[in-house]
Amino acid sequence: MPFIQIDGPVLTKEKKAQLIKALTEAASTTLGIPGQAFSVLIRETPPDNVGVGGTQLSELRK
Repeated sequence: MPFIQIDGPVLTKEKKAQLIKALTEAASTTLGIPGQAFSVLIRETPPDNVGVGGTQLSELRK
């Protein structure tokens, strides 16, 4: 069973649904495997938990 994992920002339920659908469709088309075979895991990371160049992402976005 193919497994897709993505790390990213906190998303709304609607955005998660869109992302899961798009990733599954793209992988299914590319690999020639039915979409039902794929599992998708979204790991959300708040911007306070991400550092870029020694600064929290939440601070860089201000």
